Amino acid sequence: MSDMFDDRRKALEDDYFRRRDQETLDKMRDELAAELTAKNLAEGAMNCPRCDGGKLSEITHDGVKIDRCNNCGGVWLDAGELEQLTKGGGDAAGNWLTRLWAGSADNK
Repeated sequence: MSDMFDDRRKALEDDYFRRRDQETLDKMRDELAAELTAKNLAEGAMNCPRCDGGKLSEITHDGVKIDRCNNCGGVWLDAGELEQLTKGGGDAAGNWLTRLWAGSADNK
């Protein structure tokens, strides 16, 4: 009879340590994920959605901060940045559009 209770006690003890180990592993994984996220935010580098090999860095163009890929040279705008670039001020918007169309006309 005592053998049955010893087996039950051992099973409960094993279950307790298994749950405790799982909680410890989950906590360590969460800490590692938070550390990696903080590291990526500190570096300020996001992966380029186009080429996947480059990192986006923030540059200022006509007073608006935009993201540019260091690998493919792609430019990425956040919400509202295109409007800021085109509004600018009467001449600023015209200059920006003129530079855009002049650049594409030169490539032809």
